[in-house]
Parts: sequence; structure tokens; C-alpha cells
Amino acid sequence: MTAPVATGVVIVGAGFAGLAAAHALKEAGIDFIVLEARDRVGGRVESMVNGLGERLDTGGQYFCDGMDSVIGLARAYGKSWRPGLFGGRTLIQPPGFSTATTDDLFTRSTAIRDRINGFDPGDPSIAGLSVRAWLDTQGDADDAKAAFLGAIEGLWCQPTDRLPLWYLVSNDRRITNEVPELQYFLGETMHSLAEDMAGGLGGRLRLGMPARRIERTPGDVTIITDAQTFSARHVIVAVPPATARRIDFVPPLPTDLAAALLAWESGRVVKMVIRYDRPFWRDSGLSGSVVFLDPPGLYACDSSPGATRATITFFVGGAVVDDWHPLGRDAMRAKALAQLAAALGPQAATPLDVALRDWTGDYWSGGAYSDTIMDPEATSAEDVLLAGAPRLNFACSELSPSYPGYIEGAIVAGRAAAGRVIAELGYRRERSEPVPVKERLY
Repeated sequence: MTAPVATGVVIVGAGFAGLAAAHALKEAGIDFIVLEARDRVGGRVESMVNGLGERLDTGGQYFCDGMDSVIGLARAYGKSWRPGLFGGRTLIQPPGFSTATTDDLFTRSTAIRDRINGFDPGDPSIAGLSVRAWLDTQGDADDAKAAFLGAIEGLWCQPTDRLPLWYLVSNDRRITNEVPELQYFLGETMHSLAEDMAGGLGGRLRLGMPARRIERTPGDVTIITDAQTFSARHVIVAVPPATARRIDFVPPLPTDLAAALLAWESGRVVKMVIRYDRPFWRDSGLSGSVVFLDPPGLYACDSSPGATRATITFFVGGAVVDDWHPLGRDAMRAKALAQLAAALGPQAATPLDVALRDWTGDYWSGGAYSDTIMDPEATSAEDVLLAGAPRLNFACSELSPSYPGYIEGAIVAGRAAAGRVIAELGYRRERSEPVPVKERLY
């Protein structure tokens, strides 16, 4: 039997959390290896070439002021900014559902969100309540409720009749931006930023190597893949919780840790990037943004990276995916184009190209944009995962103290996990300087 490859730390997953952890370890001078199951990096951030030969983001894409980690990396790698939202009128669909202006509707639906954020996650008055059950007790107008539910289902990609209210409160208070979350995207694709980060890791990144089994002993950790075995002092599991629980842990995880992993479910989202010959909607003073109140969870916006590449991105998130996903890709495209044609005009029905990415049940990520706690009783699940176990650390956007569920959150969480490992490995004998790598690891 081939001897295990020895290193200081093994990172499982090369999404932004894993990549951020890897760079933090690299800067600290600690040996590591990154194992990625896919044949690419980025995790829930990816790109594809559409039918016109253009590379575009089909996963996570947007960022905004306040997301300092993303902005810092984008600047460091020389990326170009593009506006994520364009001037003009935002439409409310379907016609007649609401007579309000978009500004008025946004103000009233935001007031609902602000009211929720006035709760403490541990408030006994909201224990066991879903978001929708709580909303049903409120006296807001139907259009404001519909706009709020649509935003929640679109962002959290889960049905609001099951999403625990306490979890939304806990999660939402860590999202602190004062500008729209779709403020910017990168002209070169967000996925290119992940590829650039991976490029600096050299042979320490191993693609196509899913971690099937993690064995912990008092002295080290063994990580077993289909092709190779690795031994390390620590392991950072940098994949979503619902994916992490598919790993075989030996010995079995402590009861509370195993239960914490089971509390999460992956979101459901379909993303379509739709190309037109020109941004015809701007001729009528429209921004290209469309807020759909019925069904909730649909949203469209202008994501044109330049004047010659007119693009609408169409999102399907939450419970509506349960209706759309079984229909197949062609039917989903047709439904999206019909929705856009009803809103923007008949020209929307005849695009140049439609690139569709259905993240529902994705094998390696579980879904998108993030996993959510769907067990109303699992109020300690995040804290338990953050605590991990000896030699075992978890790092994912869901656990971030800021912007959980976003690329920013993944970077913050990855760096934090690396910091915990660095503190464990790098400072010994009450020295103020890090112990040399060879002395530290061997």
C-alpha cells in the first residue's frame, strides 16, 4: 500500500472558503494540500461558455460596497468592475397585482424585514415559527407581504413556510450592506477570480479528488480519496454543511456535531443568463429589473457587461423551483422567456442565447446560493459547527460572522478557519514568533 502523502493541513474544497484558507496558510508558512472533488475550483461560483462563445458567470456573481474581502481580492488581481443595476424604471409583475410604485413597495416590504430584525433570535415569542407563519399574523398589505416573501425565497432559496424565523433573524443581521447587493459584478467573471487564487497554489491543489473518509486519531488526521490518501495535523472541511455530512467520519462525529450537520438543507435555484442583440428595454426607460410578486422567488435584472452584450439574468429561487425543475431545461427556458415577454415586451421572447444552470440537487454543492438551517429546534447548529472537533475545522459561507451565504462570507469564514489552525500549529513554547515550519510539523 502506498504511504499517505504527509502535509500540515488538508483543506477539503476549493471554493472561495477553501481558497481563502489556503492563502492564509501559505502566508503563514504552513504546508497544506487542497482537495477538490470537481475538475474546477470555485464551488458555487463557476462560469461557462454560452452558445455565442462568451464566458459568463453561472454561479455566484455579485458583490457590493461593504464586502471588503471580495473587493480587496478583485483589486489585487486587477479585475474590472461592472454595474450590477442600471438606471430606469423597475417593473412589478404580474400587472395589476399592485398599484404601488416600486419605491413605495420596496419601502413597505423593507419595513417588514426591519421589523423582523428587531427580534432576538432567541426570543421565545418566535420560537418554532416559520417566516410565513409569522407574516400571516401581520397587518401589512398583500403586495408588501408578497414582495417580502419573494425577496426571502429569492435570496434564501427555500420555501418560507418552512424557513425558521429565528434563523432568518440571525442570518439577516449579519448582512450589513447599505447599498443593493447586486451593485457590482466582475467583467472577467467572478469565477476568474477563483481561478486566479488557485493559480497561486501550484501543486498543492489537487482537482478531481473528493474526500470520501476522514479518520482522526489523537496525533493526526487521515483523509482518503478515490486515488490517494493524505495525512495531516489538521483538516479544514470547506464545503457546505449538507455536503460535509456525506463524508464518512471515523470515529463517528460527536452526537451534537453530527446533529448540527443534519440541520441544514441546500437551497434551490435556477439561473439563466439571457443574451439579446441590444438592450431594447432601455428604449422604454426600463432598467431591466423585474420584481415578480406572483409566483414569489422570480427576479430579473440587466447584467450587460458592455454596450454590445445586452444581457438579462433571470433567477428562479425557493419553492417555485419545485414546480419548474421537474419540467426540464427547455420548459424552464420557455417559462422564463414568457415571463420576461409579459414584462419587457415581445422582443424578450426571442433572445440570441439562453445559458441555464440548474443548481437544484447539485452533487458537490447540494444547491445554491447557500445551505440554510431548516430545523426550527437547531438553534445551536452554527455554534457547534464552528467549534468543530479536535483537528477538525469547518469553514463555509454559512458560518461567517459577516455576509453569510455570500462570496464575502466564504472568504471571511475560510480565513477565520485558517487562523484557528495557525494558532494551533504556529505558536508554541510561549514564543512570540511562529515556530519554523519543519520544526512545527515534523
